[in-house]
Amino acid sequence: MKVKQLSIFMENRAGRLAEVSRLLGEAGVNIRALSLADTSDFGILRLIVNDVNRALGVLREAGHTVSLTDVVAVEVPDRPGGLAGVLQPLSAAGINVEYMYAFVEKAADKAVVIFRFENIDAAAAVLRSAGISILPAETVYGL
Repeated sequence: MKVKQLSIFMENRAGRLAEVSRLLGEAGVNIRALSLADTSDFGILRLIVNDVNRALGVLREAGHTVSLTDVVAVEVPDRPGGLAGVLQPLSAAGINVEYMYAFVEKAADKAVVIFRFENIDAAAAVLRSAGISILPAETVYGL
């Protein structure tokens, strides 16, 4: 149910994102999903990768500040209103979404949305009771 997400804190300067992607590529780590948020001074790169432990080691060894966060990957129908159908039961239960980002699987009629919740277990229970599919980590990692 829970997926491990890497959060990399980076200076907002040219080449930092390229360096992270190069390090992961050289280590044979595949990036499955990503989100980048920035300010004028720093950025937070959030990644879902196929080998969390390898990525964590490679990035820390290279001097990057990296943390692990639990997130939930939810299948969302890839059609108008699909996301609203997932968010409505969460809203009704008073579950706060801290942030989210999405990606679309190859040859699928569903998008995958990564959610970070204040209370991940309560959110997962609400989603399951609403019949919303939560993907296992192995599926998201591409294993």
